[in-house]
Amino acid sequence: MKKNSIKILMLGVALLACRQLQAKDYDVREFGAVGDGIFLNSCIIQHAVDYIHAHGGGRLVFYPGAYVTGSIYLKSNVTLHIEQGATLLGSTNPWDYVKDPYVGWNAMIFAVKQENVGITGKGVINGRGFTTANNMIRYIQKGLYSDPLKYDRPNETNRPENIYFRECTHVTVKDVTMKDPASWNQTYDQCKDLLVEGIRVDSKSYWNNDGIDIVDCDGVVIKDSFFDAADDVICFKSHDPNAVCQNVVVDNCTGRSSANGLKFGTASRGGFRNFKITNLTIYDTFRSAITFAAVDGGQIENIVVDGVRSVNTGNVFYLRIGDRWSSGRTPTLKNVTIRNVYAEVPCTKPDAGYNYEGPVEDNPRNISPASIVGLPGMRIENVTLENIEMVYPGRGDSLYARVGLSDRELDGIPEMEKSYPEFSQFRELPAWGLYVRHADGIRLKNVSFKALHVDYRPAVVLDDVKGATFDGVAFSEPGAQEKDQIFPYKSSNINIK
Repeated sequence: MKKNSIKILMLGVALLACRQLQAKDYDVREFGAVGDGIFLNSCIIQHAVDYIHAHGGGRLVFYPGAYVTGSIYLKSNVTLHIEQGATLLGSTNPWDYVKDPYVGWNAMIFAVKQENVGITGKGVINGRGFTTANNMIRYIQKGLYSDPLKYDRPNETNRPENIYFRECTHVTVKDVTMKDPASWNQTYDQCKDLLVEGIRVDSKSYWNNDGIDIVDCDGVVIKDSFFDAADDVICFKSHDPNAVCQNVVVDNCTGRSSANGLKFGTASRGGFRNFKITNLTIYDTFRSAITFAAVDGGQIENIVVDGVRSVNTGNVFYLRIGDRWSSGRTPTLKNVTIRNVYAEVPCTKPDAGYNYEGPVEDNPRNISPASIVGLPGMRIENVTLENIEMVYPGRGDSLYARVGLSDRELDGIPEMEKSYPEFSQFRELPAWGLYVRHADGIRLKNVSFKALHVDYRPAVVLDDVKGATFDGVAFSEPGAQEKDQIFPYKSSNINIK
């Protein structure tokens, strides 16, 4: 991303913050709201929002108390300000929520085609999603609510998120704590000029509890925030083949997940471009610290990830081109830089003990390497890995499960172009550190691979790679001093310095 673009984006965010500081405050209690944790305030809150919107805008302030609500709609120039000690408490009655016909999702707080909207303050938004979702299941079982109940859970679009903003401009979400949604936690869909700063997310009360989802947005800053999620932590999506999620800065965020940490996709119909991710910490996470999934015909390009600490995470990174829902379009994944990374991969299940763990049956028997995997006609291009240290447990055992280096074994690894993209989808892979397939222009500079115990596999396997440079790449594996740690197969122009 160009420096000028970042400066303009930050200037816009600063101007928005100034406008909000000048806004008039309105006490939600003056409209009749009751913060006793029992009284349903939905209609009162909506009336207050409508009134403030009609009178030039301002902040609707929630003072200490627990304000129960179902679905409400924010309007232009209105900010919900939740003071410390105050909670917006989601109703546990599913009938108190709306599935918006335009958005196609259910939520507690909507904003649709509005501008200058926000949620601020050091208070809490608590969806009470576990209770709400289970109440919904009872209604479905009685035939009162229509839902396929796939996997014994209501469809994620029918369960209320805490926040869903669609096609809004100048959005600020700052300092609040969000917890326990019944579905995804917060979605910003086709929004422009979005600032998310200093928030805390505890989103692990039910299935599909993502931390934050950014869908086809333009001009986004996410900074100084913490996410604890049952599903993906910071997830960028592209639902519209004619749209792109672009011009995004993520800085100084920490996350834990029973899925992925930083994820592009899975929905990737349009694409993602011009991202800069800095100072990211991922821990106790079941799947990959970083996942790029171009599997639905979209493009992923011009992405920089700079500064990652990943500890007790099942996989370091997974870059994947697939052909799941491409509808004749050719997905691309190119011009990606990942640098300044320290990562430790455990031999045990990294999210063990959490309420909603990742499925152990998905795991291969031997630890998976970081992977860059394209398709024969859809190759990954121009990936740079620089200043990276990856520590693996080793202990890959050929008697336990094996993929060796013979032509038959390497050619037998399936392409799986239609499968859901996860690092574990191929089960066993022939490398313990890095596996690259169907890719061009791969550059490794100052990359260290360390295995704590011996592994039967080499550290790196290149399969159908055209152009790879290894500059200052080091390997450490007990008792493997004479082992060839780089194995090229059907590859060309491999330069080892």
